Amino acid sequence: MTSATPAAAPAHPLPTVRPAAAGDFAQWRALYRGYAEFYRVEQTEEAAALVWSWIRDPAHEVNALVAEDADGRLVGLAHYRPFARPLSASTGCYLDDLFVSPDARGSGAADALLARLRETAAERGWSVVRWITADDNHRARSKYDRVASRTMWVTYDMAPQDR
Repeated sequence: MTSATPAAAPAHPLPTVRPAAAGDFAQWRALYRGYAEFYRVEQTEEAAALVWSWIRDPAHEVNALVAEDADGRLVGLAHYRPFARPLSASTGCYLDDLFVSPDARGSGAADALLARLRETAAERGWSVVRWITADDNHRARSKYDRVASRTMWVTYDMAPQDR
């Protein structure tokens, strides 16, 4: 009789994903600052506090997931919201922001965040999870190409009024 060798546990357990909680602000802020810096967006503390207030307000459309490592450190975030899709008479999920701290890239945090978002969309009956990314964000696009379908849509921004 032979015995099977047990599978080795991963060297680092995969991050767990959960909704952002009230006590997460400081770690969330550090991640969100990293996200803004990555995209070279100037972000004030007031603006970040406003976004956090949206996340914490159950009546606001913006939601947040965080990825937490085995030590309880937040290593990733995802901000998302529902959006109406009149042509298909459905509601979709729009992923506004996805960020994993540079030292946690390759840990599975992005996969875990996207998987949880997919589950959330299914639970809520949303028809699609949609997002955009920068054309030159090659590492992220490599990940996205494995989990989603690139669309043919080109994105435009128009200012509300002439400036």
